[in-house]
Amino acid sequence: MTNQYKRPLAIACLLLSLAGCGEMTPRERNTAIGAAVGGVAGSVLTNGSGVGTVGGAAGGGVIGNQIKH
Repeated sequence: MTNQYKRPLAIACLLLSLAGCGEMTPRERNTAIGAAVGGVAGSVLTNGSGVGTVGGAAGGGVIGNQIKH
């Protein structure tokens, strides 16, 4: 895939994923945010390891789910 298609595709995916978040409960939103932040942190801390990314996302999702609003 050439670079000219990557950016519009990424933007379209971002917009579609945000559209699905409109009717989330606070707990669901916190879980999604925790998973995203955990995934990024796991990726950074393990230099892009897939296992670290998935582990960080799982841990972040659990922590986000337990945060009270």
